[in-house]
Amino acid sequence: MLYAQAGHGRRANLFTDFTFGVRHGNEIVPFTKAYSGLTDAEFNEITRWVQKNTLERFGPVRKVPAELVFEVGFEGIQASPRHKSGIALRFPRMLRWRRDKPVEEIDTLDSLRALLQAAS
Repeated sequence: MLYAQAGHGRRANLFTDFTFGVRHGNEIVPFTKAYSGLTDAEFNEITRWVQKNTLERFGPVRKVPAELVFEVGFEGIQASPRHKSGIALRFPRMLRWRRDKPVEEIDTLDSLRALLQAAS
């Protein structure tokens, strides 16, 4: 997770909308946003973590250290010149918070490109 933003409606007081990244060389490149799939307890815990670990603020968005790892599921993948990664996901969602994985083990942009190639 690279960025967090507060949700809407009953979750307006929680950080529930996240931007995720993948490794590309020595960088972590943003590639998708997701806001569903976790429990209220997990959103509460992440909100407390975001509040303590915010590096920068951009209006409602908080930049955080790339430390929390999540497994992201999606319905489709396609090339996108609008995204820095060059890839867009259809219906991304968080499948689970991977507390067992360090950020060094997150997926790579090359792996996403391979998925894109296989889907074509």
